[in-house]
Amino acid sequence: MEGPQASAEDCQCWARLTDKQRACLDLLLEHKTSKQIGRDLGVSKYTVDQRITAARLVLGGRDRGDTANRYARLRKICDRIAYDPVEVPAPPSPMASRRADDGPATVLGLGETRRAEDGMSLANLSFGKIWRHDHKLHTRMAITAAALVTLIIFVLGSLGIAESLTRLVAS
Repeated sequence: MEGPQASAEDCQCWARLTDKQRACLDLLLEHKTSKQIGRDLGVSKYTVDQRITAARLVLGGRDRGDTANRYARLRKICDRIAYDPVEVPAPPSPMASRRADDGPATVLGLGETRRAEDGMSLANLSFGKIWRHDHKLHTRMAITAAALVTLIIFVLGSLGIAESLTRLVAS
């Protein structure tokens, strides 16, 4: 025999407890005060008291100690895994492919890219250091101005070439 069996009423009480109430009650079982529980969970002492009071009403306890005892009994019989956990297979290892061009290469796993295999990244490119996030405001303004001047020169040059070609074709 595996231990005490849960009645329908016990299961209903267990199901009516929220996850936040259970978190507070778990720490209450460790004999922590409301203030300590609040610190651990990142909530106020008053929020902890409200959650424990709500749990006391659900479990029908007389006081905090009785509520903790009822919760401990319910946790022992209701908070069990009723099935075997699924076994997760090991991640696949890279396999050699048969490419004719430059020798064997490995098949990339999920989340990897061809760029990562080649060792290329934005930081390795020549302009990768221009777009850093830690530049000061005046540096960003200078970079933006330089890009704008380059764009204007490109557009004016393109218009000059287009005008020259138009004259050449027209004459």
